[in-house]
Amino acid sequence: MRTLSYMQAIAEALILEMRRDPHIYIAGEDVGKFGGAFGVTGPVFKEFGPTRVLDTPISETAIIGHAVGAAAAGLRPVVEILFMDFLPIATDELCNQAAKIHYMFGGQVSCPLVVRTAIGAGMGAAAHHSQSLEAWVCHIPGLKTVAPATPADAKGLLISAIRDDNPVVFLEHKMLYATKGEVPEGDYTIPLGKAEIKQEGKDVTLICYSAMVRQCLAAGALLEKDGIGAEVLDLRTLVPLDKEAILSSVAKTGRAVIVHEACRTGGFGGEIAAVIAEEGFATLKAPVKRVCGPDTPVPFSPVLEAEFIVSAPKIAEAAKSLL
Repeated sequence: MRTLSYMQAIAEALILEMRRDPHIYIAGEDVGKFGGAFGVTGPVFKEFGPTRVLDTPISETAIIGHAVGAAAAGLRPVVEILFMDFLPIATDELCNQAAKIHYMFGGQVSCPLVVRTAIGAGMGAAAHHSQSLEAWVCHIPGLKTVAPATPADAKGLLISAIRDDNPVVFLEHKMLYATKGEVPEGDYTIPLGKAEIKQEGKDVTLICYSAMVRQCLAAGALLEKDGIGAEVLDLRTLVPLDKEAILSSVAKTGRAVIVHEACRTGGFGGEIAAVIAEEGFATLKAPVKRVCGPDTPVPFSPVLEAEFIVSAPKIAEAAKSLL
């Protein structure tokens, strides 16, 4: 199977869907001729030009606001918010309009909108451009949240997100754009709400998503040297959440380590822990453990940023503590 980067896989998904459906268009800051800040939309603009890949003003309110109206009118916009840190600027448009429009109109109006946005630390971009705010959007009923870890998942999940009639926040970790992996040719979808076991194991379940999947796989390799079998469960989609996969894996291993880069307090890991406590407590052999970012802004200093980011050794140490 051919190999693509995470960035190329996303671009391919956009191109395939825009060829299939003329109602789909892209909008955002510098997504046109410039190709987007991370270069994702360059190939898309090359094929479809400025009529379907639209540069917008530097206004998150305008970007999300116009897309809600366009989606309600029958189009299927895919908009880019450069950094997730700036998504809260459009809180009303995203959380009070896009998320609620189908409910408020009694099902008569849909909002098939995808918001692509970059999350995560690791680039030395400091506190204003490095946050992972997935727990915030997961808290809003009516929004779906997707966080792929591999190029193949990014392509399949983005196609599913575009075809979904609900607003979807599609999270792309900056440190994944250059990573490569096998990606199937042509059109395929991965269902929203379906987790995947990336590595089988019998002793402890590492529950993760986005860039932390790579760290958990590395932690699994470290644990294997000590004879510990770690099962790596990639959630892929946070809303809807594959509770069945979580509970099944934890029942198998009896131990759970929940891993995310976002700050610990109020992080999505707390929701996962609650699911296990409420519906899988009897299967546990040890308390649930969380390995998360600290409750601080992301530092600019490379040394401090490296300490902020969850690493494979930290995950492995947490897993060992449960054994």
